[in-house]
Amino acid sequence: MLLVGDIGGTKTDLALFPLENELLDQDEPQAELQVTFKSGKYDSLEDIIHEFITNNKVTPTKAVFGVAGPVHNGESKITNLPWHISEKTLVDTFHFQSAKLLNDLEAIAHSVPYLTSRHLEPLNGELGERVMGHNKAVIAPGTGLGEAVLIYVNNHYHIVASEGGHADFAPKSLFEIEFLKYLLGKFNHVSYERVCSGALGIPNIYGYLNDSHYATEAPQIAAALKDAADPTPIIVQAALDEESDLCIQTLNAFISILGSEAGNLALKVMATGGIYLGGGIPPRILSKLKDGTFMAAFIKKGRFSDTLAHIPVYVILHKKPALLGAAYYGLKQL
Repeated sequence: MLLVGDIGGTKTDLALFPLENELLDQDEPQAELQVTFKSGKYDSLEDIIHEFITNNKVTPTKAVFGVAGPVHNGESKITNLPWHISEKTLVDTFHFQSAKLLNDLEAIAHSVPYLTSRHLEPLNGELGERVMGHNKAVIAPGTGLGEAVLIYVNNHYHIVASEGGHADFAPKSLFEIEFLKYLLGKFNHVSYERVCSGALGIPNIYGYLNDSHYATEAPQIAAALKDAADPTPIIVQAALDEESDLCIQTLNAFISILGSEAGNLALKVMATGGIYLGGGIPPRILSKLKDGTFMAAFIKKGRFSDTLAHIPVYVILHKKPALLGAAYYGLKQL
């Protein structure tokens, strides 16, 4: 059995796939078992794996994990958790034949060539025959902001992990310039993740607008936010339900910043094969992503606006793309 994991700052998904079956390109591997854990309740990934194996009485022989952090020499420090994960430690602890760590966006990118039309929602035009043989890229706002690249060489996609979400935030409007000044008063480095993610970005935008007295918050929303451990779901839902001017403007600013950075990524790698929006947030705000705000920011690149206008953009609707990509990697390469 192949043990596959998607290790995030909020939750960890583990799944088991049979190794003996031949996997064709058009097939989607089917997990025989899948369990979700709250990452913050555990001291390490090893604790979660031990519980998974013990409770389900299984003995995986190989493992692939997509992890929310950079991977160097088979080791990773999870960005939003106090976890250190090592391929060697996993092999020694659980007697795997092999264990592989992938950056979580790298894992999602491994799923992209195999996603079907039912897993994708286009933001610009109809979902026709997808462009193959051209570079692609993934950008995923969730707990953090992840990015990865698919480089097409010799009839094959080579997946390149990235930490582009930690690059400097570049404002493109007077509003965003003032927002950057506000954040520079709080942090010594303002990355795109600080302005374009669920855990940091949305609360930071809301905080700026609130402190700037953009609007008076509705009493019921203010009360809910005061008691919330995580304000982001409340802000997003209030914006979608049009219950709060502050929340609506927060979500609009978030989408505009996301569109701009997606366009930056597309230009840097000439992703003419498509930009794919992953992470937990885009499917939840699909109606807002399709209202024109995202695409206006995406193509606003001066002389290269026409180039950006012809790059397809998709929202990934598959519920577990990192698990799927890690499974493809394990079944094809291990």
